[in-house]
This record gives sequence, C-alpha cells and structure tokens, in this order.
Amino acid sequence: MSRTDQDTVLEVRGLAVSYAGNRAVALDALRVGRGEILGVIGANGAGKSTLVNALAGWSRGDPRVAGEVVLNGERIDAWPTHDRVRAGLLLVPEGRLVFSRMSVEENLSTAFAPLAAPGRKVYTRDEIYGLFPRLHERRGHLGAQLSGGERQMLGIGRALMMGPRLLLLDEPSIGLAPMLVSQVLQTMRTLARSGLSILLVEQNVRAAMEVVDRLVLLERGRVVLEGPAAEFGNDPRIAQAYLGAHAA
Repeated sequence: MSRTDQDTVLEVRGLAVSYAGNRAVALDALRVGRGEILGVIGANGAGKSTLVNALAGWSRGDPRVAGEVVLNGERIDAWPTHDRVRAGLLLVPEGRLVFSRMSVEENLSTAFAPLAAPGRKVYTRDEIYGLFPRLHERRGHLGAQLSGGERQMLGIGRALMMGPRLLLLDEPSIGLAPMLVSQVLQTMRTLARSGLSILLVEQNVRAAMEVVDRLVLLERGRVVLEGPAAEFGNDPRIAQAYLGAHAA
C-alpha cells in the first residue's frame, strides 16, 4: 500500500486479530497523522490492548493476525517486533518497559539509539530529565523502587530515546494519582506539538479528551464511533457511559 497523504505516519487497513478462532479485533481502517494524538477508548475487553499489541507485533498468546500496517509509507505487518521498533514503532505497555534492577540513569543509558532519520527525533537523557524532572530527582533509584507514575515516566523516556515515529501508549494512567495522570498526558501534548505521533489507549476518557485530537470508540473489537474529541463530549452515549450521568 502506498501512502498518498504525506502527513500520515500510521495507516491500517483490514486489521483482524483472532484467538482460537474468536475475533478480538476487526478494523476496516485506522490512521494517525504526523503530530497527532489519536485516543482509543472502550470498555474492558473491547480490544484496545489487542489492537496496540497487534500493531507492535507482540502478544502474550498466539493470535492470528491479518491486514496491512504501514509506518511512514512502508508496510511492516510482516516484520518481527524488533524490526518494527528499529523502524520507530514503539509500544509502552502498562507501567512496563523498565528494568527493575537497574537505576533510572542506567535504564536510560541502555535505550537503543537508532540512526538519525528525517522526521525522527532521538531524545537525549538530559531532554528526558527536562520532560520529567522527577526522574532526575530519582536518577539513582532502582526501577523496582519507583512509584507507578515514575515507572510510567521512565518507560516513556526510554521509548523517546529510541527515536519513535509513532508512540503507542497502553493505559498510561492506570494506578496513577490524578495529578500524575494530568502531568503525563500533558507531556504527551507537548511531544505531539513537536511532531511526534501518538496512539493513546486510555480508559480515563475524561483525561484523554483534554489532550487528544481525535477519538476512536471500540466495542467488541470494532470501531463504532470516530471523530474530533470535542464532538465526543457532546455525544450523550459517550457522556453517559464514560463521563458519568452528571456530564450527560
């Protein structure tokens, strides 16, 4: 598949993921533009994590995956996970991507640094400390000694040092205090303004709506609603199901 829109970083067509014959995800199309944050929301079991794992080429089980995944104009769906990482498709799972027996500084020192490429920024350790000052304060602490929010920051920092073209974030707000949720998500907005594309899977719909450009609602692995975040807030189905009856 060739890319027709020069601002498209990720394009997905006909993505289907099945486990033991049971369809978990069935997407006709999905697109993320350059410098855009696309939010993916849905109830537990809607297929959100299955989606990002399929894009990254990783899974705990043995799924059957079909469809086309194009990153920066190059089809990658047949590539193994490590080649997708080297091409700039980085997944930060829930609070992971951190070595627990290494210090913050050591974690950041071991991040794979890719070759420079147009439109691909490789962040330095000092830049990561600038984005997340708390990591600088805790730079001598082991990964196992960090709070959930600090591990999330460190996981994102490691990914940024690997020069992502597209950052996949799977439930970054899980287990975090509201203040940290806001800090992490607002940092994602800052990164998007610099040109980084982000696909954000999030159950905290209210927090996600404050930073994403567009939202996709998944139900049983299918897209049932898609559009600008502002329009979602005015949809009574979204307000009642995800923002609370008071918002509706």
